[in-house]
Amino acid sequence: MKLGRVCGTVVYTRKDERLAGLKLLIVEELTIESKPTGAFVVAVDAVGAGAAETVLLVAGSSARLTERTLNKPVDAAIAAIVDEVVLDRDRDRGRCGQ
Repeated sequence: MKLGRVCGTVVYTRKDERLAGLKLLIVEELTIESKPTGAFVVAVDAVGAGAAETVLLVAGSSARLTERTLNKPVDAAIAAIVDEVVLDRDRDRGRCGQ
């Protein structure tokens, strides 16, 4: 899973019939500190995400396991809308960032 921020949409007309009704969004990947990486991915919106929202991306076979994407030709999907990212970097307690 990766963090990302919705930054656009993809409009398409000719498609595999199994993609009918699915919204495609352009998502910029984020670091764990929520900073843009410069990498972008087109993902199926499985949760109703909107512009500029922080989202959780899944890819590969995991992208085909949501209710909306089950058994469809999908390689990336938005599986959650993120409310907050809390990163504990307290080195004295042996956590992240050592």
